[in-house]
Amino acid sequence: MRRGIVYATLAYIFWGVFPIYIKALKSVPALEFLAHRMVWSLGVVLVLLLAARRWSWLRDARREPRILIWFVGSALAVTLNWGLYIWAVNAGHIIDTSLGYYINPLVNVLIGAIFLHERLRPGQWFAVGLAALGVSWLTWQAGQLPWISLTLALTFATYGLLRKMASLGSLEGLAVETALLFPFALSYLLWLIAHDESAFVAGPASTQWLLVAAGPVTAIPLLLFAGGARRIPFATLGVLQYVAPTLQLLLGIGVYHEPFAAAKLVGYVAIWIALIIFTGEGLWSALRAHQ
Repeated sequence: MRRGIVYATLAYIFWGVFPIYIKALKSVPALEFLAHRMVWSLGVVLVLLLAARRWSWLRDARREPRILIWFVGSALAVTLNWGLYIWAVNAGHIIDTSLGYYINPLVNVLIGAIFLHERLRPGQWFAVGLAALGVSWLTWQAGQLPWISLTLALTFATYGLLRKMASLGSLEGLAVETALLFPFALSYLLWLIAHDESAFVAGPASTQWLLVAAGPVTAIPLLLFAGGARRIPFATLGVLQYVAPTLQLLLGIGVYHEPFAAAKLVGYVAIWIALIIFTGEGLWSALRAHQ
């Protein structure tokens, strides 16, 4: 239990401080950064699978070709999520990305109700409604929908839904997704090199090593998360997930000095209260179920 909490917390800390890593590669265009993340992630995942001798899942995947369809969808969802996140961080929207991951659990609940026909409890409906009011307030204040936040929440929730349909472990699933994306990513990187537009080739050694590090930077928190999720209750995991967006918000305000007006705080407070209600209601329901 303690080890599981440590693993999950470390994973969320990794994800929470990820903007620092992205900012260090600000000179690299978002699309090239994304392509490197796909290529080097596949390399790391294959090494880990080879070291662990975890190949039996390939037989199961061959028996059920429909699994591949789900992974095509999840690969597209994670591509959009990763690409938008990289661009948003370097465009000065770290606070907006944090909002996306704050509201993601509530979007997950709605998607579960719509596509998996899961019944929402009254407390969950109230939390979702309150969060919707918070988003409406932010929309009114900004004069437009917080599209970065909503797109990140929707793509990540869609990714979770598709991964639920295709039941493979986190490492195996990432191997399939990056293998599907690898030909496109590698082709794009080779095209950049051929046209002398590669930030990797033209950049200093520090940039090259940071891009290669995209592989372990992607894989390590996923492995920590998987190890934590296996050891602790889902309700505990639900509480810990707010570590990442909180760190992102603090980085955006305190380190990178992104604007955060007092009027904007009203919308965030509504969403935070919704998350407290949502989490508290989930913990209470879990305790009742175990009595």
